[in-house]
Amino acid sequence: MIPPWHPEAETYIRITTEWYRGLPRNAHVTAVFSDSWPRRRRSVTRPYPWRSDACGTRRPPTLRAVASLPSASRSERLPGRRHEVDLPTGIVPYRTYGDVTAPPLVMLHGLRGDHHGLEPIASQLSGFHVLVPDLPGFGEAPPLTSGSHDIAGYAAWSSAFVRAVAPGAALLGHSFGSIVASAAVADGLPVRALVLVTPVAGSALGGPRQAMTKATVLVHRLCAALPERLGTAVLRSRLFTRVASVAMVKTSDRELRRWIHAEHDRYFGGFADRRVLMEAFGASVSHGVDESAARIPVPTLLIGTTLDDITAPAEQERLVTLFPHARLEMIDDTGHLVHYERPDAVAALIGRFLA
Repeated sequence: MIPPWHPEAETYIRITTEWYRGLPRNAHVTAVFSDSWPRRRRSVTRPYPWRSDACGTRRPPTLRAVASLPSASRSERLPGRRHEVDLPTGIVPYRTYGDVTAPPLVMLHGLRGDHHGLEPIASQLSGFHVLVPDLPGFGEAPPLTSGSHDIAGYAAWSSAFVRAVAPGAALLGHSFGSIVASAAVADGLPVRALVLVTPVAGSALGGPRQAMTKATVLVHRLCAALPERLGTAVLRSRLFTRVASVAMVKTSDRELRRWIHAEHDRYFGGFADRRVLMEAFGASVSHGVDESAARIPVPTLLIGTTLDDITAPAEQERLVTLFPHARLEMIDDTGHLVHYERPDAVAALIGRFLA
């Protein structure tokens, strides 16, 4: 529990479950529940809105809580406005941030993520109307109603989404989202410009870290071979999530590391079912931006990092040469999770590129 004197604790509040509903939408609450029976205390951390299963089944407990708003340099979030659009492939929930009259920027998140992962970047941007959908089968979005959750399926979905809600917008893709965004633009989606954050240059199965990739593929195949309920439980398990999180985080800031791990604990398991995850994971390790780069006619910004375990700096430098109109900007001392570790630097590069 974060103490009231913690530098990032905005307030120390004694609240009831009724008052809790009035907390800011970007607050995270760590609460200690005191139940009358059975007599025990339990600590739970959840983002707003509070999950229904956190309060138990008995009378509403009294909360002793800290509302903590993370610092602007790390993880500050804007309160997003929730919308839905009905596409032929199904309902698409998405969040918008910033001035609705400003130039639109659509952001696509990475594998096993949702809109929350890109909120730190959105919070650092000004002068844009940012739209962040949940990819089908992840976060709040239902799976595609037809087709597979592969690059072709996601690219077609992305094209339909942008045409429906923000025609002519700039498009950003992070990690797996970079492959999807590149494929959509290469297939004819008209956008103002393209931004790829820690892009996946090529197939991980043939990249410099083949051993790590093949081990990850093996684990996923084992989970696919297990009974549905057990396999899904393993893929959503805290151990699976923490191993992946520790492997990717690069910051030496302990507070920030804890926050990143907590974010993964909250959202890494938010996939619809095992089939969706296996299809998307297979696509993520079998394809790369290099398949689409030569067919992308719009100005493109690649934002790479010096410690990226997915795409090494040499691969990023190779990738930028494949585009007709692209440039590469590198951020030092961070890795694939630059959207968590250095959202301020990413936002600054985006702002200058799209100005």
